[in-house]
Amino acid sequence: MEASVNFYVKGLGFSMTESWMDNGKLKWCWLVIDNAALMLQEYDEKNNMSQEEPGVGVEIFLICEDAIAIYTKITSNKISASEPFVGNKMWVVQVKDPDGYKLSFESFTDVPEETKYFEWKK
Repeated sequence: MEASVNFYVKGLGFSMTESWMDNGKLKWCWLVIDNAALMLQEYDEKNNMSQEEPGVGVEIFLICEDAIAIYTKITSNKISASEPFVGNKMWVVQVKDPDGYKLSFESFTDVPEETKYFEWKK
């Protein structure tokens, strides 16, 4: 994580605007440059995934205007996606690409934390 933060902040000029520490160790951060945002999250070995699996420890976060609209579009295209939920004040829609990399589309919301889409939609 330290090497990645140094690359993005010192090397590419991103600014760290949010972060999460666990036992004094950086586990997650939100980086911004101009109108682009990127979140980095450290791999958690507790999820018991093999290091040899494609995509292990990598998640790409895409901050967008409307994650629910993306969910509707991609599922209509027969792409499997998780049920949207609210986390960190954002709707979150998760998919995996063909190589096993996890993509999360996220958009800001005032809906309460941990709300699930199908419960909220009722």
